[in-house]
Amino acid sequence: MTPGTKAPVHTPGSDRLIVALDVETATEARVLITALGGAASFYKVGLELYAAAGMDFVRELKAQGHRVFVDLKLYDIGETVKRAVAQVAKVGADFLTVHGSRAVMAAAVAGRAESPLKLLAVTVLTSFDENDLRQMGYSCDVASLVELRVRNAMDAGIDGVVCSPLEVGRVREIAGPRAKLVTPGVRSAGASAGDQKRVATPADAIANGADYLVIGRQVTRSSDPRAEFLKICNEIQAAP
Repeated sequence: MTPGTKAPVHTPGSDRLIVALDVETATEARVLITALGGAASFYKVGLELYAAAGMDFVRELKAQGHRVFVDLKLYDIGETVKRAVAQVAKVGADFLTVHGSRAVMAAAVAGRAESPLKLLAVTVLTSFDENDLRQMGYSCDVASLVELRVRNAMDAGIDGVVCSPLEVGRVREIAGPRAKLVTPGVRSAGASAGDQKRVATPADAIANGADYLVIGRQVTRSSDPRAEFLKICNEIQAAP
């Protein structure tokens, strides 16, 4: 365990929060984890930190008893995706994202094999809106594309999806009660939305059917990350 890092402790609501370690180095990530003081137990390693520290840092987090969401949004030819997923599964990561393409999802399921790794399909990024889709050549709206990708993910044997909190209620209807629904783009009332375009409060996201919330800047760029994290936990506990 990293010196100064407290062992994870249970805080009501914390098991549904995934802290995004969107920092440049493993050292910065360790500082943030220490500042959270054991309140958080589930962390996301995205492209930036993965490029800096790789699977070694995922192994480090797992050795500390944390759950880890590896957010790579894999998208490549089937054999490459299959082999990459198998590597992520070997280190004991808990969640891994892949693109919502049928071929990619099928390859990911094959690569995961019998491991407990949960695969999540990316529907539409929460930084995208209809204008972005039109520029990419899609003629449908965001909701229609999300619904199509959710149905394809469930057909492919994917464990869940990443979706906007604004769409999570409809996604739950399509995906069913057993699917893992993970929602980024969550902010407490009054917090800055940053570059996200489709956002909601933590309480709303949970009430509408989300299983897990990815929390980034509201916590990671706060002067008191632990206090901000616990504030969101309280909001989750108060959700109907």
